[in-house]
Amino acid sequence: MPVPDVVPPPTQRLAPLTTLRLGGPAHRFVEATSADAVVDAVRAADAAGEPLLLLGGGSNVVIADEGWPGTVVRVAHTGHALERRPDGSVLLTVEAGTEWDEVVAACVAEGLGGLECLSGIPGRTGATPVQNVGAYGVEVSDLLVDVDLYDRRSRAVRAHVPAAELGLAYRTSVLKGRDEAVVLRVRFALPGDGQSAPVRYPELARALGVEAGARVPAAVAREAVLDLRRGKGMVLDPDDHDTWSAGSFFTNPVVAEEDVPADAPRYPADPGRVKVPAAWLIEHAGFRRGHPGPGGRVALSTKHVLALTNRGRGTTADLLELAREVRDGVRSRWGVALSPEPVLVGCHL
Repeated sequence: MPVPDVVPPPTQRLAPLTTLRLGGPAHRFVEATSADAVVDAVRAADAAGEPLLLLGGGSNVVIADEGWPGTVVRVAHTGHALERRPDGSVLLTVEAGTEWDEVVAACVAEGLGGLECLSGIPGRTGATPVQNVGAYGVEVSDLLVDVDLYDRRSRAVRAHVPAAELGLAYRTSVLKGRDEAVVLRVRFALPGDGQSAPVRYPELARALGVEAGARVPAAVAREAVLDLRRGKGMVLDPDDHDTWSAGSFFTNPVVAEEDVPADAPRYPADPGRVKVPAAWLIEHAGFRRGHPGPGGRVALSTKHVLALTNRGRGTTADLLELAREVRDGVRSRWGVALSPEPVLVGCHL
């Protein structure tokens, strides 16, 4: 049998690099352990004319069963630094490949508040401004100062791009769903004391036994948030299939006040519009915790209907079929359109 002139590189399976444990192989894979290595890998992919996928913790992506036909660059450079400023606040600089919850834990250990409501969120720091990550009444946009980016159009690194230029809104930014810019580094301004951000989220206030707007020690708030997330299967555990998810699969829709179901909870949003919990809409459209998808290989979490989970034998096609069933059921019952929160890579609803 003739030996080929060129032996293709081994493919990297992407499923183990995602929290859903779903997704086919990458044609080419680069683990970039420095900001310079990220830039070099992106430039090489661009020069070769290959499709590019940036991957961090894999917590907010749904990758097609066919995988990725070009280069996957895994952002893996880590580290953070704290700088106390004259006004008493602290500037926190974090490399994009740093695991997000490690950053939150380190800040709390240093006696710094501000990020504790974002505890337990999987993924890496570079994704937080892209998604404008938020939970329990706090969003990244509340604390973000600026980012360092690699601009693929100009082939140059742009340092200290202000948060105001990123179009940060509910679970989105100008960076989401686009590939012109790569986040290399992120900076946050923290209050500088050991107290939490004001507790705005009713569920968290009840868990802490405080009134809305109160502040508590950051470490106390972090533990309460982690307990709440564990109860919903939202803290990663390799032995618990309820955590084999991309977190909340659908965003809470923002709709006109008159379009809200009469009994639905609602929260102020834009003028004349309110935010409705997607979980309430899903449950009251007849979907219960543990609702199975195709063959029971995927299902709604047994702890929280907003998470679509891989039960260990699922495929991306299975997951998307379940997502369509839920989306269409909510639309049929309530006339409200649900939008996916994770980035869909090579696939669609």
